[in-house]
Amino acid sequence: MGPLQYFKAEPTEYIISYSNGTVKREGAGLAFWYWRPSASIVMVPTSTTDALFVLNETTNNFQAITLQGQITYRIADPKTLSGLLNFTINPKTRDYLSDDPEKLQQRIINLVQTHTRTGLRGRSLEEALSAAEPLARSVLEAMHKEEALAKMGVECLSIFFTSISATPEMSKALEAEYREALQKRADQAIYSRRADAVEQERKIKQNELSTSIDLEKRRQDLVALKGENARKQAEFDAEALRIQLAPYTELDARLILALAFRDFAGNAQKIGNLTITSEILEELLNGKAAK
Repeated sequence: MGPLQYFKAEPTEYIISYSNGTVKREGAGLAFWYWRPSASIVMVPTSTTDALFVLNETTNNFQAITLQGQITYRIADPKTLSGLLNFTINPKTRDYLSDDPEKLQQRIINLVQTHTRTGLRGRSLEEALSAAEPLARSVLEAMHKEEALAKMGVECLSIFFTSISATPEMSKALEAEYREALQKRADQAIYSRRADAVEQERKIKQNELSTSIDLEKRRQDLVALKGENARKQAEFDAEALRIQLAPYTELDARLILALAFRDFAGNAQKIGNLTITSEILEELLNGKAAK
């Protein structure tokens, strides 16, 4: 293999080609021949990069938590970044000659941890465990305003936390507390249903009692009304009978007796046997005369 070599970059790779320390060409996706003994090639990726991270932090009530997440970033100004970090590659293997590219990712994760720690200062353990989305939003806003990233020509696109967890001991304690709270809510629901059932039963019995009392009062009024009507009816009947009998008080006893026998004779077909002895007749006549 001769000293004259061919190099071809991808469209998402920004290339700066040096020869004896002087920039010969630069741009994205370049393809060119170079003189190997004197050439130096810098390759800065401009595509988006996903970086996974795990952070160990503490909440404002001094409880340890572990945050797992991912940040997506891109190098918006590769020329600026190439002046700060060494992105020189081996043209043949395309491997970086230094660990600066890895340092870039670690620097970005360090900034994420700094802003995450700031976001956790005002949150307790319980609040932090359920604050994945708002915490990610606040950290992303802070990363957009981060001067260190702007100076390196790096743009943060997105960040999210896939997991926020407490220590195993604290997780068990929280689980037990949550189970107790759920059991308490279940017991309260049972007590409420029982109380409602008792209250409904009381209302039913009260309505039945009120109905019975109302029926008894109506029955009492009905009995009183019937008695009053019966008494008035008796008074009316007695008065009518008195009026009917009043004319007979002025008649002679023999005439009344004669009228009686006339009625007997008029209803003879309804009378089975009628025995009137002379003694009875004499007694009636004598008694009436005497009266």
